[in-house]
Amino acid sequence: MSFLFAECCRGRPELCPTLPDPAPGRKFNVLFICTGNSARSVFAESILRHEAADRFEAFSAGTRAFSELNPIAVEILRNKGHDVSRLRAKTVSEFQGPDAPVMDFVFTVCDQAANEECPAWPGQPVSAHWGVPDPVKATGTQAERTLAFQHAFAALRNRIRAFAALPVDRLGRAALQARMDDIAQDMEPQ
Repeated sequence: MSFLFAECCRGRPELCPTLPDPAPGRKFNVLFICTGNSARSVFAESILRHEAADRFEAFSAGTRAFSELNPIAVEILRNKGHDVSRLRAKTVSEFQGPDAPVMDFVFTVCDQAANEECPAWPGQPVSAHWGVPDPVKATGTQAERTLAFQHAFAALRNRIRAFAALPVDRLGRAALQARMDDIAQDMEPQ
């Protein structure tokens, strides 16, 4: 991080870009990316909307072109009191056009999406990798598979609660990036 600070900002914090203060009524835009946009990224979108809709506009997308929401993920969200009516599988291309919202934060929540070529996002959003094991790949009984989804949900909820508790509008870009990396590191699955 210090190398980037020295290179990008020439060691002078006043030169480093910060997130724009949202205009009155404007929320920070957050995009969660996964390969399929069927479970983990959808969990993250729904959790952030549920936890901090007053400050953040949450979106999710997948890098794979054709996907659908996982029924176990939707049922878990519904059982936890989340509004699932707005959820649908989307691809990152929906967030790349001229009419797309400018993202302030972009998080990958699966290892495969983190290793793929990600598009350049306008405005250089703060980004981090918050990898969570894929519950869709769980095997075993229905109860064991459902438990894998519950674990993914809980891991993402913990990270998102830590993120939503940050004074995002008062932290500089370097501090925000460090906090995003800390959240990823501190809450790694054991």
